Amino acid sequence: MNTEITSPPAPRIIAAPDSWIEGAAVQQLEAVAALPGMQRAVGMPDLHPGKVTPIGAAFASVGLIHPALVGNDIGCGMGLWTTELKRAKAKPAALAGRLHGLDGPWDGDTAARLAAAGLAPTACDAALGTIGGGNHFAELQAIEAIHDAPAVAALGLEAERLLLLVHSGSRGLGEHILRAHVERHGHAPLAADSDDGRAYLEQHEHARRWAIENRALIAARISDCLRTTGERRLDVCHNSVSAALVDGCACWLHRKGAAPADAGPVVVPGSRGSFSYLVQPAPDSEATLYSIAHGAGRRWKRSDTRARLQRRFTADDLTRTALGSEVVCEDRELLYEEAPPAYKDIDTVIRDLVDAGLARVLAVLRPLVTYKLRARVRA
Repeated sequence: MNTEITSPPAPRIIAAPDSWIEGAAVQQLEAVAALPGMQRAVGMPDLHPGKVTPIGAAFASVGLIHPALVGNDIGCGMGLWTTELKRAKAKPAALAGRLHGLDGPWDGDTAARLAAAGLAPTACDAALGTIGGGNHFAELQAIEAIHDAPAVAALGLEAERLLLLVHSGSRGLGEHILRAHVERHGHAPLAADSDDGRAYLEQHEHARRWAIENRALIAARISDCLRTTGERRLDVCHNSVSAALVDGCACWLHRKGAAPADAGPVVVPGSRGSFSYLVQPAPDSEATLYSIAHGAGRRWKRSDTRARLQRRFTADDLTRTALGSEVVCEDRELLYEEAPPAYKDIDTVIRDLVDAGLARVLAVLRPLVTYKLRARVRA
């Protein structure tokens, strides 16, 4: 097996010529492609600038792990659950009104739940079962259209029952891991076979599994509020690092806001005011680092969004979308930051994936209730 570091090719961006990608995002992608050990860098159709590195991208490096490319929300991803709620009886306002008590610590036995999942306790465990801020959410959805009935049925999804999509990660745990790395190493990479590299990978794996359990508990808490039960059908992480074979080289595959294309179907959500898409990634996707887009991607910086929107929309306007769905978000700043116009067009993102042969649509999902935050609560 070839493990030699070669000069990486120019970064690739999966987007049609008429798809808008910010110049700053392209510059960040090029800068990452030039980092030590980098073998390949690929931007997805939802590529947009981050604070230092781009979001909506995948990177392969040889011998080196770059914690900064994974970021502070290790294990962040999307989980999809079925529910027993009937679409024909669903009233978004009534469903939204039942969602209370989700922002503070869970009142169950957190230590026992983590132990059952094989996870050791941490100082961040009070946040288990909470969604968090930023672009994280939980959303009740209805199946709007089915494009591949056998595939949808194989996942156990039924058109007459509502679904629950949960987007969250490792909360303060991932941030703690990254901060400790930065305090000791700055943004420098780690040799994967070093003591520090092995320690980071162990911490990363713990945070990734913690994030899966976090999404499961969020779904359970919401199901309790809605007096329903559900089963997890998907759980896909889009912030991680893992071993992979790329171009014949043993690499470390970093995903920052990029969903895996080699782990089965994926939900690619739009903004809270647009449809989400259940897609089947193409099985042969080494050229795109076994990755696809994880969502619509931001169009505007958070710091710019409120100024752009507050003259056009009141806060009350933003609690109901053009699709008729309800939004639960009692943090006014967050309500504006996450408004639908702040995001790119999800239909364009999906079009670019399909046209590139990277995915096919299985179903279209309509938002009914998007839950963000009842009040600003810090766990």
